[in-house]
Amino acid sequence: MLSWAITFLIIALIAAVLGFGGVAGTATWIAQVLFVVFLIAFVVALVTGRRTHV
Repeated sequence: MLSWAITFLIIALIAAVLGFGGVAGTATWIAQVLFVVFLIAFVVALVTGRRTHV
């Protein structure tokens, strides 16, 4: 999921350089949403993965 966020960020940067403001804004928004989802999933995995079952 992090790779998708980075991909959309690169697309946003390229679109911004070429002058496509709408595409750049949309790609940036998608990258931000994917990054937040990745962070939430990462924290959940850390919390649930550290438990010892006795």
